[in-house]
Amino acid sequence: MYTRSAALTACAIALFVTMTASTGLAQTRKATDSLAGAWQGKVQFTTGAFAAVKDLEFMYAFHVGGTMTESSNYDSAPPAPPAYGVWRKTGSRTYEAKYRFFQPKAVTSAEELIKGGGWAPDGYGILSQKITLAADGNSFNSKLSLKLFSKDGKVSDGGGEATANGKRIRF
Repeated sequence: MYTRSAALTACAIALFVTMTASTGLAQTRKATDSLAGAWQGKVQFTTGAFAAVKDLEFMYAFHVGGTMTESSNYDSAPPAPPAYGVWRKTGSRTYEAKYRFFQPKAVTSAEELIKGGGWAPDGYGILSQKITLAADGNSFNSKLSLKLFSKDGKVSDGGGEATANGKRIRF
């Protein structure tokens, strides 16, 4: 009987330890030197085709493991999918990201859009971003570089340089 009681006690302790460890892992990390998570940011190009845009915003999801997704408030003008890419830590509170997006072909009229059967692909863009995270881990500043490419992979005009800042999205 003593052996059975000791075994039940050991099982209860093991179950408690396992549940406590799992609960701790499931909770949101509060590290101040982690880019992983959801962010909203403002972007201002200083050169290139997007320099005239004064209200550009990005939503970022930096996924644990080094992949990322980015979408902007201009993704619907004309309709375009989000950007997808990778990110990595380069130093204390510093990171770099590289992500791509597809560009739809610009149309000059509704008739052209209808005849073309919708928005046709017309190349892609590559954004490279160097990010510095604030000491509290809740905001960042960064520099971006944009290169645009035609459908056949040749560099196109319109790329540029930008600055950005972001704030972590929290509950």
